[in-house]
Amino acid sequence: MSDLAPITHPLLSAAGIAHGFFTRAGGVSTGIYDGLNAGVGSQDDPAAVAENRRRVAAHFGADADHLNGCYQIHSAVARVAEGPWRGNRPEGDAIVSAEPGLLCSVLTADCAPVLMADPETRIVAAVHAGWKGALGGVVHSAVAAMEALGADPRRILAVVGPCIAQASYEVGFDFQERFAHHDPGSERFFRPGETDDKRQFDLPGFVLWRLQQAGVGQAVWTGHDTCADADRFCSNRRAFQQGEPDFGRLISVIGI
Repeated sequence: MSDLAPITHPLLSAAGIAHGFFTRAGGVSTGIYDGLNAGVGSQDDPAAVAENRRRVAAHFGADADHLNGCYQIHSAVARVAEGPWRGNRPEGDAIVSAEPGLLCSVLTADCAPVLMADPETRIVAAVHAGWKGALGGVVHSAVAAMEALGADPRRILAVVGPCIAQASYEVGFDFQERFAHHDPGSERFFRPGETDDKRQFDLPGFVLWRLQQAGVGQAVWTGHDTCADADRFCSNRRAFQQGEPDFGRLISVIGI
């Protein structure tokens, strides 16, 4: 369905990997959820969310039952999908699969979605990497799960999708201290904020560093800032800044 207008990347497209970072375009939700809200945990009309998810699955020639997604908890837990979960979502923040016809998906609204594939073994993964999951090791967990199925990290192609960018992501200085204590060297992903007690955090840069640490062969970021572009993307931080009671969730999908 062309009106959905998902963002794709040549790194995965050239390898023949079906994928897409979906925007707000092409959905039926209204109000603060306007567009393609795929968040089953949002307060949006469930019928609208179901229709949006059906459209996403149909974009790949599948039905919504084959659109697997975890109950996301900002963890380092990676799940292997061997068949359709049909709405029975296990807790976790990464989905890995080698099964043709299955779609691995994650929901985000400023957190970084990461889509990965080993083109040779056709093993794929979708990762939900907010700051907590990225710091806690969700990228490493996903790569390890792919490797257990037969993937070679050196062959893995990874694309970090639309997420909150450094210019939009103000945090406290204590945030930088936490990262520095956990991962010496991560200070490079912080720059001074408007006041001495504030910093600007580079989430996509940190996630790319995590992918490098995990031995991934190639990794890139699409360059889209979810918080800064209200027309195309949902954003938790923007919704909070505007005093909105909830926010839509973007969906990112990869499959064989």
